[in-house]
Amino acid sequence: MALENLISVTFTQEELTRLTEGMQMIKEVLADKTVNLTPDQRGQYGRIANQNKLIVDKAKNYMEQHPSWVPRFLDKEEFDRDYTTRNQIESHVQQLQNLSQQLVDTKTLLDHDNYTNALSFYRMMRFLAGENEPGAKTVYQDMKVLFKRNVTSDPAIDDDRAE
Repeated sequence: MALENLISVTFTQEELTRLTEGMQMIKEVLADKTVNLTPDQRGQYGRIANQNKLIVDKAKNYMEQHPSWVPRFLDKEEFDRDYTTRNQIESHVQQLQNLSQQLVDTKTLLDHDNYTNALSFYRMMRFLAGENEPGAKTVYQDMKVLFKRNVTSDPAIDDDRAE
C-alpha cells in the first residue's frame, strides 16, 4: 500500500538564493532599529490590545485637534514618531507572521512525510533482517536503538515503537 504524501514542494537554487538575499535585506533594514526583549520584559511591557489601540488613536486625534491640551511633559513629536513607526511596522509584522506560519506549516507536513517514510524503511529493515538479507540486520540494529523506550516490564518483549 502506497503511503499518502501530504505535500510535495521543492525550491530551485535560484529561489533559495533569492529567499536568503531577501531575508538578508530585511535584516539590514532592521539593524539598529529593532530590539530583542527578554521574556520578563515582554511580560512587563505586554502587548497593546485592540481596545487600547482605540485609546491611543482617540488620544492622538484629540491631541491633533487641541494641541494646547497636550501636557508639557509629554513629548508630542516623539509620540507622533512612535505612532507613525508603530503603524508602519504593524503591517509588516502581520505579513512576516503569515509567511512564518506558512513555512512552519509546510515544514510540519514535510516532517510528517519524512518520518512516515522513515518508519516504513525501518519496518522493511526489520522484515529483511528477519529474512537474513545480507547487511539488513546491521542497518536494523543501528536504527532499532532509536526506538527503544524505558520499559520496566518484561524485557523479553520487543518494545519497538514503530511496530
